[in-house]
Amino acid sequence: MEYVILAVVIAVVAVGAIAGLVVSGRRRQQLPPKSQAPVITAPPTPREPAVGEEAAPPTEEPRRTVEEVQLPEAEVEAVPETVEEAPAIEVPEPTAGRLVRLRSRLSRSQNSLGKGLLSLLSREHLDEDTWEEIEETLLTADVGVAPTQELVERLRTRVKVLGTRTPDELRGLLREELVELIGKDSDRTVHSTKHEEGPAVVLVVGVNGVGKTTTTGKLARVLVADGRKVVLGAADTFRAAAADQLQTWGERVGARTVRGPEGGDPASIAFDAVKEGIAEGADTVLVDTAGRLHTKTGLMDELGKVKRVVEKHGPVDEVLLVLDATTGQNGLIQARVFAEVVDITGIVLTKLDGTAKGGIVVAVQRELGVPVKLIGLGEGADDLAPFEPGAFVDALIGD
Repeated sequence: MEYVILAVVIAVVAVGAIAGLVVSGRRRQQLPPKSQAPVITAPPTPREPAVGEEAAPPTEEPRRTVEEVQLPEAEVEAVPETVEEAPAIEVPEPTAGRLVRLRSRLSRSQNSLGKGLLSLLSREHLDEDTWEEIEETLLTADVGVAPTQELVERLRTRVKVLGTRTPDELRGLLREELVELIGKDSDRTVHSTKHEEGPAVVLVVGVNGVGKTTTTGKLARVLVADGRKVVLGAADTFRAAAADQLQTWGERVGARTVRGPEGGDPASIAFDAVKEGIAEGADTVLVDTAGRLHTKTGLMDELGKVKRVVEKHGPVDEVLLVLDATTGQNGLIQARVFAEVVDITGIVLTKLDGTAKGGIVVAVQRELGVPVKLIGLGEGADDLAPFEPGAFVDALIGD
């Protein structure tokens, strides 16, 4: 029994010893390796004086006073002086013979009306079909029904009497009849001469889009070229920039423009323009009125008011109606309504260049009983020409 107990004790001691050895081995594996101390090297900088050591004596640098220090000069950019220069005054082309110089602008009307008629009249046999073609040519050129019938009857009579028809004889015959139809004895002068009551007053009227303001500016150039002193009245207060446009035209020829606020009373501005013209001793006052639809009764009545207010200074010498030559019969309707509101004294036909409607000159004169005084033959500043029947017909039928 004793032996058994002794064996058990020995076994327990052996197990304990083996367990101790295993635990100690595990602890050795978990311990980190011993780290080596880092090596610190001093930076390569000069050594500062240590405590107790004497510092080197400071070196004195020369010092300057505020007066001795020279500051750099600030660079100042030179600002150019802005001097507003007055626009150069242009010298308009003389009006004498201007239509002759611009005759090439009527080339399309020449091909349709003048040369077309000459070609038909030159046929060997002028039968009824030919005369119908002649009549159709005249109607297509907006000559009008009644004037066309009159011209055809006169041509038939004269061709029958003439017998032989050489090209020169036909051209002379057609020229005489067309000049007679247009009217060679009408007074086509734009009355713009100063009188005892003051300057001549010219109202320019018309609907929107016919070039009325531009025509007023070009008319100022025509009058200045003829030696007139002109004042412009910008009474078109409803169209944006109309006053600026007119003022630009005036500045080019040295004519002053009287204007008011946008949307202001046109009659008041027209009144002030005439008043200014009297004060300056001007020869002519041109008043550009607002473009109006001929179907609007209120606007047309306002145009009558402008004329009445201006007449407080004196008589209105001219009322020029501006018509677009390309509008045909619609232009005649406009002319009729304007004539009922104000006394039209003359007609200005614009956009006559590049159109085959040269006969509108005859039709509108017949409609109103007043002459065409000016025609517009281009976009240039001096493309507004006094109307001369002979020169106009010569341009139509060619040389």
